[in-house]
Amino acid sequence: MPYVVTEQCIKCKYTDCVEVCPVDCFYEGENMLVIHPDECIDCGVCEPECPAEAIVPDTEPDAEKWLELNREYSLQWPNLTRKKDAAPEAEEFKGAPDKFEKFFNSNPGSGN
Repeated sequence: MPYVVTEQCIKCKYTDCVEVCPVDCFYEGENMLVIHPDECIDCGVCEPECPAEAIVPDTEPDAEKWLELNREYSLQWPNLTRKKDAAPEAEEFKGAPDKFEKFFNSNPGSGN
């Protein structure tokens, strides 16, 4: 049961989760993070650290589509192992609806 990052990360990109991950399984896109599901050890320490509540176990309803997105982009984006500043607009977009359809960007982030 790996954890996955959902659309609530988009345009927020808090990295508190990255700081606590014992296996460095987070990858950075331009406006969101993803978790590599084969690297995640299911410890769950990242879930409560996310201020946007964007991390869920893959057993949650609707998590399957996020599992595939996390898998796909974790293979394309650079690894992130250190905390960075959140997106400048994070507070404005925290909890906003339909962020994937409106704002998802497949460009990679800068990583470490």
